[in-house]
Amino acid sequence: MEEPRNFSDIDGGHLALQRRCYSPSCREFCLSCPRLSLRSLTAATCSVWLAAYGLFALCQNSMVLSAAIFITLLGLLGYLHFVKIDQETLLIIGSLGIQMTSSYASGKESTTFIEMGKVKDVVINEAIYMQKVIYYLCILLKDPVEPQGVSQVVPVFQSAKPRLDCLIEVYRSCQEILAHQEVTSASS
Repeated sequence: MEEPRNFSDIDGGHLALQRRCYSPSCREFCLSCPRLSLRSLTAATCSVWLAAYGLFALCQNSMVLSAAIFITLLGLLGYLHFVKIDQETLLIIGSLGIQMTSSYASGKESTTFIEMGKVKDVVINEAIYMQKVIYYLCILLKDPVEPQGVSQVVPVFQSAKPRLDCLIEVYRSCQEILAHQEVTSASS
């Protein structure tokens, strides 16, 4: 297991990539995002509650304060459970498949598994995002009807949005495993 290496996301935020090599055909990449900042959480909560208190002072209705507290708490729980991803993991096992896991701030995990027989290739693609060109890692899935075609493109590390230098490191390892898998299946 290697020490985490620091990278940046497309907005300049900090990311930590930890690479684990279990065997020549099995590697895991954990990309960790910064945790939720207590300072920003407090600032957002205080601004909503101050606005609600201002409305309360104007209309003298206590329902405004109760609604602001209720909406703030529901919004925070929804954000932690459905939006804020703390860690994204890519596990590639040459003989089995690729597993992608997203760990949310609330502790919820979402996992997707793709069988290796369905994987055509792993590539770095580019896209235009907010008036700039960004790069993202994606998995190309084979078309069941036409073997040379691509049926679907599955993006990896969607939440973290790492920069190209981080993606290249993951890409090279994935290509090593895919090449090792082709040699192994060709010799069988």
